[in-house]
Amino acid sequence: MNDVQQPEWVSKAENQSRLAFGQAVGELAGKDDKVVAISADTIDLFGLRGFLEASPERLIEAGIAEQSAMGIASGLATTGMRPILCGYAPFITTRSLEQLRNDVSYANQRVVIGAACSGIVLGMAGGTHHAVEDLAIMRNMPNMTVVVPADARQTWHAAMATEDLYGPSYIRLGGKFEETNVADIAGNDFKLGKADQLRTGDDVTVIACGALVAPALAAADALAGDGVGVRVLNMHTIKPLDRDAVLAASAETGAIVTAEEHRTTGGLGGAVAELLAQEKPTAMRMIGMPDEFCIIGPTVAVREHYGMSQAAIAEACRDLLK
Repeated sequence: MNDVQQPEWVSKAENQSRLAFGQAVGELAGKDDKVVAISADTIDLFGLRGFLEASPERLIEAGIAEQSAMGIASGLATTGMRPILCGYAPFITTRSLEQLRNDVSYANQRVVIGAACSGIVLGMAGGTHHAVEDLAIMRNMPNMTVVVPADARQTWHAAMATEDLYGPSYIRLGGKFEETNVADIAGNDFKLGKADQLRTGDDVTVIACGALVAPALAAADALAGDGVGVRVLNMHTIKPLDRDAVLAASAETGAIVTAEEHRTTGGLGGAVAELLAQEKPTAMRMIGMPDEFCIIGPTVAVREHYGMSQAAIAEACRDLLK
């Protein structure tokens, strides 16, 4: 797709999922006058200045007050409005946990939560700013749809797909740097709850989400040179999980590696392991954070430190094939 054919939001998103989500908010608002954006001091983080100028009455700035922001979102939803809450992942999932559980999830409110700076993209900011337990929290919320797009383009499609959702949803986003464009390999036919198969293979399957989809593809390509066929699934929807894709991978490859920028408990790896333990026990390895608070440092270096990398994914695949 050349630049002339690209929609305007593509250039404005700058290959960043947080900005793609912000652009989608404006698009959704243009289609439905019930859409209201709620910012938890994130207008610039999500690139919402244009939306604010065009529709100031439809953007509520709650400030650094995630509990209030979540309550506002729930309250608006009860009136038939369509609130879209824009927050920092480490704060919108923990500071507002009670409101999230009781006012949004328990009440099954139609609230869309965009959570930027997830995982360890704020590596230098310290443990308070790391979001490596958010998927476990959100997966445990009944009624919640949980999405981890692989790049900015997929984020746009995920946000637009919330038009057809009538309960709460959580969309996990990246930080203030470009993300590798990988989802287009599978085209733009985005469906919630349906994994994208980005590589074929019969020896081992890598199931990845978010920031670790690109390293998973690189690992698969490197192993292909050694004659190892690696199937790669971009599991962008963690809940509901694509059961069919996971069980097919188990039956057809017999070995599965999960890869996520999250603790290995409760997130993608946990979801896959829970399914397989009950339906088809399968040899597995999990790439992700261990059971500890993350060290402080540059994001890329921290990822390497914890083995959230192409090399670690490839090694896990080799280990399963021994």
